[in-house]
Amino acid sequence: MFANEQDVSGTFNEHKSIFARLATIDKKSELARTLAQEIKRFSLYDLQVMSAFLEREINNLPSPYGENIRPYFIEQYFGRYYNILAIYNNGAFSDRDEEINDKQMFRDYCSTVISFELEYDKGSENRITMNDPFYSLYYYLLSCFYMFVLDEPGHPVGTPFPGGFTVQKINGEYYCPIRDKEKDVERSICNFCPAKQDETYDKS
Repeated sequence: MFANEQDVSGTFNEHKSIFARLATIDKKSELARTLAQEIKRFSLYDLQVMSAFLEREINNLPSPYGENIRPYFIEQYFGRYYNILAIYNNGAFSDRDEEINDKQMFRDYCSTVISFELEYDKGSENRITMNDPFYSLYYYLLSCFYMFVLDEPGHPVGTPFPGGFTVQKINGEYYCPIRDKEKDVERSICNFCPAKQDETYDKS
């Protein structure tokens, strides 16, 4: 998709267009298909670039936290990519007429991504982890699929956080130790996550 720096630097308007179009969708089947079609445009080269950057980020984390979180980062950024393409290729959502669960939350998510790219386009220094436009698009597309098509947390179950707490699934419900702790981080995906706040975290 973005095989060189020139291509990457020209993706701002595409970001806005994609999420403006996504915001008009009501059905999970259409959302799943549209997201998967956008995600499959990312090439093996793109994934290799992101993998190298992610590995450097993980290596900069303190031990043993870096080692503990590595498999969950790999799952979040690459395992999910292949799972989404498998779902798309198998037609798992093609005959489902289910509505997006929280349409207002979904539209707010799309608006947030659009506003983030507008600021970034104007030269804002407030950027997400991997700075490059193609990475942010990839990240938000994957997160959108999992949170609004599959109704799963932005971070995979088992993802550890400092303090020994993890994302959990209990009796069909998802719980996260930082779900309500990121409210002041305007562009955090946590603000749109279907997981509930893990109350045991507050009692620790």
